[in-house]
Amino acid sequence: MNYFYVLNGRKLKQALIVAVAVVFAIGIIYSERDNVTVFSQGEPAAIYSVQTEKKVIALTFDISWGDTRTEPILKILEEKGVKNATFFLSSPWSKSHPEMVTRIAKGGWEIGNHGHKHVNYSSLNDEEIRNQIQTSHKILNEVTGQNPSLIRLPNGDFDKRVLRIANDLNYTVIQWDTDSMDWMNKGVDTIINRVVSKAHPGDIVLLHASDSSKQTHEALPVIIDQLRAKGYEFVTVGQLLKQTQVNNKPPIEDQTMKHFQ
Repeated sequence: MNYFYVLNGRKLKQALIVAVAVVFAIGIIYSERDNVTVFSQGEPAAIYSVQTEKKVIALTFDISWGDTRTEPILKILEEKGVKNATFFLSSPWSKSHPEMVTRIAKGGWEIGNHGHKHVNYSSLNDEEIRNQIQTSHKILNEVTGQNPSLIRLPNGDFDKRVLRIANDLNYTVIQWDTDSMDWMNKGVDTIINRVVSKAHPGDIVLLHASDSSKQTHEALPVIIDQLRAKGYEFVTVGQLLKQTQVNNKPPIEDQTMKHFQ
C-alpha cells in the first residue's frame, strides 16, 4: 500500500512539472506574440536571403560610428574589383562624414538606410518609429541625392509594427542569413570561416565598417578570394531582390535572436 502511494506521488509530481512547463511555454508565446506573427502571410516581412540557384551573394556593411575602418574596406573593394556591395548608413554618421558617403555613392556601391538613433525600434511607439525612419531618410537624401528604399534597423531589431511603418514609408527591411560576427573581434580566421562556410546562393552577408569592428578589413580580402574561388558573383541587395523568390523567414533560432552592434 505504501508503494502505491509513493508511485502515485511520483506521477503527481511529474504531472505538475508538465503542467508548469506548458503554462511557461504559453507565457513565452504570449509575450513574444509580435515576433511570432511578424512573418504572417500577407503582411510586410523582413528579407534574409533570396532563393536562387545562381551563385550570387550580397556583401553588406553596416556603419554607425567611427573614422578609421570605412576607408580600408572601400580600398579593398576597389582593389578586388568588387563593384557591387551594399552599405547601410546611419544618418548621424552620414551627416558627420559626408565626404565618405559621397565616395561610397560615387564608387557605385548601393546605399541603404541604417536608421537615426541607434536604439531598438520595437521599443518605440509608432510615431517615434516613423520619425526615426523619416529623419534618417531626409539626411541621407541631403547627403547623397538618393532616396534609399532598403533599411536595416539598428541592432537588427524590429516587430510587426516596425515592418508595417517601414513598408508605409516605401522601405523594405533587410536582415541577413550569414552573420560574420566581425563586431565581436574573435579573430580574422574566425570571421573568414564563418562567412565562407555559411555562404550559399542568394545569401545576404552581414559585415561592419564601424570602428568597433577591428578585423573586418583584414578578413575581407580572403573572404572575397575564397567566395570567388567557389564561383560566387557579388551583387547588391537591390540586384539580389530582382531574383524570383525571397526568403523572408529566418531560421527558427534567428527569429528570437537580435544583433547588438
